[in-house]
Amino acid sequence: MRALHILWILPYLPWPTTSGGKLRQYHLLRCLAARGHRITLLVQSKVALDSATKQQLEPLLERLVVLERRPLRSVKTLLNGLLSPVPLLASVNGHAPAFSHALDQLLQQPWDIVQMEHSYMYEPCRRPLQRHGRDFLLSEHNVESTLAEVTYSRLPALFRPLARLDRLRYQRWERQVVGAARKVVALTPDDAKVLAPFSRQPIAVVVNGTDTEAFSNVTADPVAGRILFVGNFEYAPNIDAVEWVLDVIMPAVWAAAPATRLCLCGYALPAHWATRWPDPRIEWRGFVPELQPVQAQSSLFLAALRDGGGSKLKVLEAMAAGLPVVATPQAVSGLEVQRGVHYQGGTDAQALVAATLQLLSDHALAVRTGEAGRSYVRAQHDWRRSADQLEAVYAELPCA
Repeated sequence: MRALHILWILPYLPWPTTSGGKLRQYHLLRCLAARGHRITLLVQSKVALDSATKQQLEPLLERLVVLERRPLRSVKTLLNGLLSPVPLLASVNGHAPAFSHALDQLLQQPWDIVQMEHSYMYEPCRRPLQRHGRDFLLSEHNVESTLAEVTYSRLPALFRPLARLDRLRYQRWERQVVGAARKVVALTPDDAKVLAPFSRQPIAVVVNGTDTEAFSNVTADPVAGRILFVGNFEYAPNIDAVEWVLDVIMPAVWAAAPATRLCLCGYALPAHWATRWPDPRIEWRGFVPELQPVQAQSSLFLAALRDGGGSKLKVLEAMAAGLPVVATPQAVSGLEVQRGVHYQGGTDAQALVAATLQLLSDHALAVRTGEAGRSYVRAQHDWRRSADQLEAVYAELPCA
């Protein structure tokens, strides 16, 4: 298609790629920039723009505009979270006059596409978009109203009644933002079905992907006896998964295979976990910029997720590297994979333990499972395919 002039609005800097959302944004930007699209990135970020991030992003962009988000624990954020009619997540990212002003100035220019990531970013964008009469494309990574309960369940009991209130607020907010968007993109068909009743047009699906070439030379080590998990630990479902693994699943694995090691990688790995679980067989790696060396030292990837939406980039990257995956159905949601072929596992701890022990002992099965997963990801989830799908959405819009 012809090169488009795109204003892309984000509630975080897409580099470094410390979360699934950032990874998705960075690679879609990379692919679309390579196809000649002229992209201005408007970001409200909780961290300042540093030189390394600037050097990574600027070659992909026509312009990079970054405004800092106020601190999460500021008085204004707390008051807005309690008193604002918008849900907490939208309030945290909203009520930002400087950001609204920057968007207002940018909207004075002609744009083929105005694209917003996440419905919780709409609050500071609403008035500028309405003032200029601009349509926008909403890319929604999860059905956020279903995730509030997971986050609030980790709060002290005194605050848990807020979960019900905030979920209702987000359900109303979701309907409002999806209804206001000219076009909505979801990551999975299941999410699209949930959001469809509120949208003016059919919901498009742009799948998550992975850089298949970057993982093509990785070979798992079936005799290493190392289990890998990767995740962003600011995300409540990842915390829940690891706590379940450490409390229930790994003790059962160690009872049968005591030499097995567990390697935990990811951003914001809680420091107190090493005290809570002092077992020397646990490797607390934290954020790893390059996953391939760790993947090559691992025998399998364990994704014991019980909550969360969208499709899991951590699982796609493991499959792309040929790692056999042990997973719950939730961990492979949004993927057209078959248990027993592309991954092993089940719904409960007993099934996950059994699958883990089987892959650790049956190296031929581990190799078959890993290669089946790799073939699936290469065919269905390369970022170039995701970029094709997004361009197809653009082509449906009048301005494109």
